[in-house]
Amino acid sequence: MLDDKDKMLGEIFENLGGSLDIPPSKYEQAVSRYGSVGRHLEGGTYSHSVGKPAIYVQGSFRLGTVTRPFREGKDADYDIDLVCDTRSIKDLVTAGLVKAEVGDRLKSHDTYKRLLDEEGRRCWTLIYAEEDGIGFHLDVLPAIPESDYQRLLIEAVSNDLKQHSIAVTDRVESGEYNFDPSNPKGYGLWFDTKNKVMFDRVASLQKRMIVKSTTVYNSVDQVPDLLVRTPLQRLIQILKRHRDVRFDGKSNSKERPISIIISTLAALAYNNEETPWLALEAFVKSVEDYQTSKVIRKRNGEWRIPNPTNLAENFADRWNDDDGKRAKAFFEWVAILRQDLLSMRTIETIPGLQEHLAPMFGESQVKTAFGNFGKALQTTSSSGNLKMVHGSGLLGTSAGIPVKSHNFYAD
Repeated sequence: MLDDKDKMLGEIFENLGGSLDIPPSKYEQAVSRYGSVGRHLEGGTYSHSVGKPAIYVQGSFRLGTVTRPFREGKDADYDIDLVCDTRSIKDLVTAGLVKAEVGDRLKSHDTYKRLLDEEGRRCWTLIYAEEDGIGFHLDVLPAIPESDYQRLLIEAVSNDLKQHSIAVTDRVESGEYNFDPSNPKGYGLWFDTKNKVMFDRVASLQKRMIVKSTTVYNSVDQVPDLLVRTPLQRLIQILKRHRDVRFDGKSNSKERPISIIISTLAALAYNNEETPWLALEAFVKSVEDYQTSKVIRKRNGEWRIPNPTNLAENFADRWNDDDGKRAKAFFEWVAILRQDLLSMRTIETIPGLQEHLAPMFGESQVKTAFGNFGKALQTTSSSGNLKMVHGSGLLGTSAGIPVKSHNFYAD
């Protein structure tokens, strides 16, 4: 049974996640844009291809964890990630050729040529100008199917996931190109298994609420599954935003935790908590001390966070290349996150909570979140379901997370 304060914090963090989310109208605009790019890429000719190119979305749009980025003190453009699998035979092509052919296909379109940024390490990026104050960066990741032999060598949490393995292009510092293993489609399916219980529980209601609150969709059946948000998905949105704000402008901003590590650790820590707030507490408890974590491991001086779709792939590989700076930044961030949670437990008023959360997540998002929370609070208060009003004391202060000290960097 949740106490009143946990219920209130759950509602506040649900609304906070909503304030960070992409609006349905912008989501549909993003789908339209990456759909058009995908159709253009499908029409290309690629060396030693054995079928129609496979174009699909990956990253936060696939996981349902889209979060408005925060850079240089302000909200930034949304990032959309596409995979362009040219279906070329790995033994017959080079990574440089695959990367160039995808880039050339984008350049053959007058609009995409104009929007195309300089070549990135892995991706080609299209930069769309802002409309209504919101812009998009669309990253296209060139890839090919992994070879049958390499798939046999892959160890995954489920053998069914291995069939989706791909090899993606990577330009190293020397200017040469390599193929790196990846499996974004398999990762999405793995994430779905962690998300399924709560998704099945909330999907119908959330879709009805989306239809009621927007003119984008006329019926529940039209609402995409990827607009449903479970506590796990809200947790990841909140964690990414907290990271962006806390590292923005800091000297170690380049060492900030990457999103795939946050998403993986959050999914592994999640145990079907009913609210983003409870999921946030569980996340911190799970990962703050790597010595007791089942996920973050340091063995023989090497940090490891395995990719569940390819256990040989280490999401924390760069933690081992910079004298531990990224590992240190991660654990410092978790410690800050934990202290922010403890501080919330001591605040007794709703205005006090709003003031406390603003520097953690951004003033405009927090203002929006509390405005929506206040509307819901007025409704529930009038019906007698929640015995709190704006500015009143928060009821039911529980003990929260116990305080303990850590030596984060001992092997």
